[in-house]
Amino acid sequence: MEVAGTPHDSHLTEPLAQVRVLVVDDEPGMRNFLVKTLAPYCREVDEASNTEEAAEKLAGQHFDIMLLDNMMPGQKGLDWLADQTVTGGGTDVIMVTAYADLETAIRAMRAGASDFILKPFRTNQLLNAVRRCQQTAMLRRENRLLRRELDQSDLGRRQRSRLLGSSPEVTQIRETLDRVKDVTTPLLITGASGTGKEVAARHLHAASHRARQPFVPVNCATIPSDMIEVELFGHAAGAYPGVASAREGLLASAQGGTVFIDEVAELAAAAQSALLRVLEDGLVRPVGTERNLQLDVRFVLATSKSLDQEVAAGRFRADLFFRFDVLNIQMPPLAHRGTDVLELAELFLGDLSQRLGLQRLEIDQTTRAAMLRHDWPGNIRELRNFIERSLIFGRFPLETLGGPIATTAPIEPLEQVERREILRALDALGGNRTEAARRLGVSRKTIDRKCAAWGV
Repeated sequence: MEVAGTPHDSHLTEPLAQVRVLVVDDEPGMRNFLVKTLAPYCREVDEASNTEEAAEKLAGQHFDIMLLDNMMPGQKGLDWLADQTVTGGGTDVIMVTAYADLETAIRAMRAGASDFILKPFRTNQLLNAVRRCQQTAMLRRENRLLRRELDQSDLGRRQRSRLLGSSPEVTQIRETLDRVKDVTTPLLITGASGTGKEVAARHLHAASHRARQPFVPVNCATIPSDMIEVELFGHAAGAYPGVASAREGLLASAQGGTVFIDEVAELAAAAQSALLRVLEDGLVRPVGTERNLQLDVRFVLATSKSLDQEVAAGRFRADLFFRFDVLNIQMPPLAHRGTDVLELAELFLGDLSQRLGLQRLEIDQTTRAAMLRHDWPGNIRELRNFIERSLIFGRFPLETLGGPIATTAPIEPLEQVERREILRALDALGGNRTEAARRLGVSRKTIDRKCAAWGV
């Protein structure tokens, strides 16, 4: 074996930092060389002396890449690889062989190998092969995820990775997301439809150490109940009639990243049981296979329904709910976010005017007042639609927001309006000043100061 010195080129080793590699070779000297060469650069490197030992290790955890020797006692590497492909093997394989004939190369590709290297080889050749294999796998995964996201998105929709707004509620949510960004505990995000639950999940992912890995959104309300397990876990070739090739599940495609499961309350009973097993042990088994895949993902779950009520009604498993109800973030309605509506409107005006090729509108004082006064029952989604409609017609249709305030309406002093609304909130909340302050978008000190001045 001809071995070069330790490589110093970062472009060879940087992509390998999160890679798990399994070395399968019957020669102890070769296994030792491969393990020692790869271990300083890879996340994990394990070894097996034969295909039986390799099968046991693959059943216990997920490996991104397998270096497989072809000529071994008993079953050849190529024959074993062909069997693994049929039964649902999900690991990319680099064949290691001393024979450079074309027939071996063709058989390796047909058996499912991603690449092969010839003995003897240099250290840089080995690292290059592993790097190419990892980058190709990442490109395949990213391409599949992008196609899926484009298929499921509205035309021209741009997913955002920053939670915008300066209201106290959103500021607090950003602080909480920053605090929990790197823990592995599942996060539950609740709130009405259109309040930005997916944006909050993307904000968390972008701020975390997983930011360079995939973010995979799954909307349970849009996937038929009889297909949810296939979508989440994938399937082997031949798992269903007419299915000739294997397919990686959405959970496995998020390896190293974040899975966002939206409308989790819509999961059927069987899918709830399967998700509970995944959350408990981190293992998924593609449909039609006998191999478990070890996951390394962060789960973020969301719902617009009350899971307490769903559990009480028997529609949602209590043990699943308690498994992920550890960290909970409540997204506030847009009507409770004060001037955030104007900040988001400016954002949508810029994006949509550019996408639609229409002249941008300026928000005048009358429009600002109408937007701040409107309740926005459809939340951020309704605001976006309002802005798009305005750009198309070249004006803000304020009549859809309740119209401008009549000039004949009495104008009350601001202090009187403030007093009335604060006292009304306190009365509705049984005197809870902390909750009243949160609902009104002011600090608790402001409520205390006002009440003291009014003698309340």
